[in-house]
Amino acid sequence: MVKIILASKSKVRKQILDKNNIESEVEPSNVDEDTAKKSLLLKNASPELISKNLAELKANKVSLKKNNALVLGADSVIDLNGELISKPCNRDEAMTILKKLNGKKHNLISSVCFSQNGSMIWNYTDKAVLTMKKLGDQDLIQYLSKISDEALYAYNVYQIEGEGKNLFSNISGDKDTIMGLPIKKIKEYLENYK
Repeated sequence: MVKIILASKSKVRKQILDKNNIESEVEPSNVDEDTAKKSLLLKNASPELISKNLAELKANKVSLKKNNALVLGADSVIDLNGELISKPCNRDEAMTILKKLNGKKHNLISSVCFSQNGSMIWNYTDKAVLTMKKLGDQDLIQYLSKISDEALYAYNVYQIEGEGKNLFSNISGDKDTIMGLPIKKIKEYLENYK
């Protein structure tokens, strides 16, 4: 399989690639996600479209600097009945997000994009549906106390592979999608890439 560049500093995404024997080097895009999201929200873009656009923006930015390299961009967002839920900037925001999701069903959308020489050549978006248990404030405070700052700000308010799985009464969808990288489709693409 071809070696790729991952336009993300996500340790979990890198681990998923490694686990699936996809050789990759990391080159973070450093895209200003907040500005891009605000611009897209002003145009009434759906959470799914925002996720797709951000994955493409990241991949394109890095691929402009890396001649002919195959660059993978990725982005995940939470869609709560059409409302975009972004990663928290602090613990108060994390609590607000958990309260919003509390007892409700939401979609976790993960988009991936391969770019070469500054242009998208392939993309894919997958969705998982998660239903959060109805929890009391003390349960939410206790949950947040177990999560490191790094994990909280990198992966939104829950890590499905860790403590986060205990927040949910129902999870429907691919675990790798929830962790931010729908690997099956990436592998399919790479197997056919010439």
